[in-house]
Amino acid sequence: VQLQASGGGLVQAGGSLSLSCAASDRTFKLNGMAWFRQAPGKEREFVSAVRWNNNSKYYADSVRGRFTISRDNTKNAVYLSLNSLKPEDTAVYYCAGSPNAPITSAVSDSQMYTYWGQGTLVTVSS
Repeated sequence: VQLQASGGGLVQAGGSLSLSCAASDRTFKLNGMAWFRQAPGKEREFVSAVRWNNNSKYYADSVRGRFTISRDNTKNAVYLSLNSLKPEDTAVYYCAGSPNAPITSAVSDSQMYTYWGQGTLVTVSS
């Protein structure tokens, strides 16, 4: 299965963007899906995750209260709403999926996710 991410772009600080990520096979169940990001010169970091079975949601401290993750099971898709954006949110955002939802303590571990999208660039100007 392939993941296709979209929705990145250029926005001013304080603005909003919405990212989307859809799996190529709607019947291939991805019980755990997440967003990671990688800023220039930095390592990839966890942003947010959601479980399919109980809709539990997880956020990095840096984005909690500003970003919202959601899902659409019928489309096998996950979304990320980015609000109150800051220049430090500038990064390439990647969606990731796993057939097995990681345990709570591992949702932020990129190694728990098997499938990755190609990334979409979010640039926040000051």
